[in-house]
Amino acid sequence: MSQSHQQPALPTCPGCEEPLDAGDRFCGACGHDLSAVPTGPGDRPTMAVAGPPAGQAEAGPGDAGRAGAGTPDAGAPRAGAVEGGAVRWPAAAETDSSDVPAPVHSPADVPGTDSDGRPLTGPGAESGGGAGAAPGGPAHEEAGAVRVRHDHRAAPGGGTATGAAADAGGAARTTGDRAAAVAGAAPDGAAEPGGDPDSGDFPLAAPDPRTAEHAPAAPAAGEKVCVACRSGRVDPDGYCENCGHAQPRERDHMEQELDTVAAVSDRGLRHHRNEDSFAVSSTALPDGSPAVVAIVCDGVSSASRPDEASAAAATAANEALLAALPRGTHPQQAMHEAIVAASEAVNALAQEPAGAMGHDAHRHQNAPACTLVGAVVAGGLLIVGWVGDSRVYWVPEDRTRPTARLTEDDSWAAQMVAAGLMNEAEAYADDRAHAITGWLGADAYELEPHTAAFKPDRPGLVVVCTDGLWNYAESGEEMAAAVPADAQERPLHAAQVLVGHALDGGGHDNVTVALLPFAVGPDGAGSARESV
Repeated sequence: MSQSHQQPALPTCPGCEEPLDAGDRFCGACGHDLSAVPTGPGDRPTMAVAGPPAGQAEAGPGDAGRAGAGTPDAGAPRAGAVEGGAVRWPAAAETDSSDVPAPVHSPADVPGTDSDGRPLTGPGAESGGGAGAAPGGPAHEEAGAVRVRHDHRAAPGGGTATGAAADAGGAARTTGDRAAAVAGAAPDGAAEPGGDPDSGDFPLAAPDPRTAEHAPAAPAAGEKVCVACRSGRVDPDGYCENCGHAQPRERDHMEQELDTVAAVSDRGLRHHRNEDSFAVSSTALPDGSPAVVAIVCDGVSSASRPDEASAAAATAANEALLAALPRGTHPQQAMHEAIVAASEAVNALAQEPAGAMGHDAHRHQNAPACTLVGAVVAGGLLIVGWVGDSRVYWVPEDRTRPTARLTEDDSWAAQMVAAGLMNEAEAYADDRAHAITGWLGADAYELEPHTAAFKPDRPGLVVVCTDGLWNYAESGEEMAAAVPADAQERPLHAAQVLVGHALDGGGHDNVTVALLPFAVGPDGAGSARESV
């Protein structure tokens, strides 16, 4: 270890040659720090870290006249020679030419450990006098300057480029073999799985997810497939296990088709969820003739849990009709009872324990609510029923015949028109036009189910829809223009087209539509209407 050299007192300042007094620590003229150790003489030689280059047995000519250089004579053991299982090194000179004690230099190729504390061992340690050879191993070749490098790559045969050079020329092994020693390189130069044998990188600590072995399992038959990547499996939380994409909720888009009825519901382009719901079904009357049912409900967005309200109402009304019609109940009376059953189902949603409502402070004042519209085709009759502003349209198969809207809205605009205060165009242009005056819910003023019976004398199509559709086809003529010509034969396709018409128009609301083709028997008579 090098030591500090004690410098005698300076008679003059080394900076400005100003005479100095004994004990001065700074020059009075220039302020030079006299305690700083001056630079050593320029003839101080540069000494090799690990002795003379390999193959140089004798000292160079410049070393012959160097006094006290500590160079061993010809009979002394060579630097790095192994005797008795230990490496012997020549003694360091006591001083150099500047009378400074010569530093003691440690050999560069003594055994050592890596950053994990493990011995530096490897294929090159046994051949060519590796630097990490254990005591008692093969004798070192002549001492040579060691060049430390960190960019060596594995060579064929399990060694490294440096190790191969040591085998051929007797050079010491360098730390370039460290990567192979730390990684536990496989025999015969095998690289880590999935890696490039010439990359020089350490093996991965964890399996590479890009390899086929660790790729996500393909969805089994019947499992949901991600709509984004088309390959990942969807977990129970609704996210893709492959790309993490959130999947559309089941109610965001719903479709159902029976033999004589079809319905489609879509979330639209502006709402974060679908608050509409529908139910379609068919049953038989006591005489065996078919009866087809379509119920469409629209949740009131300003109420709490509107999606639950619409689903509960649609389910309750559909079940009530399926129970009443086979018993022989008149379809119009059955529709009335179905609306009452739907109202009770929505009212029940507000009757929850206080603990269940703790997350919604306004639920007591703002009960779940929805509108309802339904249609039943049975025994040559068309029965409609509604509460709210959802509608039923009649579109004849012969488009030259007039179309009709079969319901009257429970809304502010409808009341203004009925009272003669505004015409229809003025009323529906007002901002209050869609404020409903009738709905299903615990906070409804008074339940007033509307029902009507029709007996069409010609075939046509019954369109049952929410305002998410009729806002883009308000009049009967506009609705007939939006309905495809083959809607009688392809009701599901026609329902999809109508939903697309609303989405193309802006999709500002949830969109739901059900279509019931109406066929007339051979004794088709005129039409009749009864209101209750």
